[in-house]
Amino acid sequence: MPLRDHFLPPIWNRSSWEGFHGGWPMTIVQQLTRILPADYTAEPRVHLGGYYEIDVVAFEQDDRRSNGVPAWGSNAEDGGLATSTYAPPEPTLVLDTDLNDQYQYEVLVFDQTRGRRLVAAIEIVSPANKDRPENRRAFVAKCAALLQQHVCVSIVDLVTIRRFNLYCDLLELIGRSDPSFALPPAVYAVTCRGHKVGPQSRFVAWAYPLAVGRELPALPMYLTDDLAISVDLESSYEETCRALRIPRD
Repeated sequence: MPLRDHFLPPIWNRSSWEGFHGGWPMTIVQQLTRILPADYTAEPRVHLGGYYEIDVVAFEQDDRRSNGVPAWGSNAEDGGLATSTYAPPEPTLVLDTDLNDQYQYEVLVFDQTRGRRLVAAIEIVSPANKDRPENRRAFVAKCAALLQQHVCVSIVDLVTIRRFNLYCDLLELIGRSDPSFALPPAVYAVTCRGHKVGPQSRFVAWAYPLAVGRELPALPMYLTDDLAISVDLESSYEETCRALRIPRD
């Protein structure tokens, strides 16, 4: 079944890109679960804007205060140590930025035998990842950081309305280019992998230009240096479209 253009009529009039991009990661997870070895797990992650984690220690301290019990060390009278308050100097630079409000649609794969170590990630590009230079840099920096940690990274970009190619931006960051992407396509799918060959670091990629009306490729996903699986983008894409009743055209 062909790739649709989710950003133009008639698809745009019937289904939002947020709905599709939000649903696709879980469909990919369901398919990965059927082929991943038993010691590996996959999880979907969808972050819309800022992402906040609860500070458990702060929560417990607030809870104690709410019960009329001061937190440990907060008052010299109960045996805690009184400490002076540090007043930092004025910052030398203050900028307004949206880097904390990145949209993320991804699938993460963990090796449970190695302390739930992250071994692979599928990053599904959103329009917000491509709309401004700082957002593109943040996306590319994230992918580069994962590759430096020897995480296998796949980038899937179906955003037809913005011509930027984040895979080419990633290569530019490391001072390289892909001859097959001399004219960077707006939509594409790629798996990137950094690993060691003896003392030498090596970067390898499987890059495929996409086109509306054509099927999506299968991408390799490396779990270890000697173990890889195939990620069938086409089947998970079609399953998501069927679930959301997105027509073929």
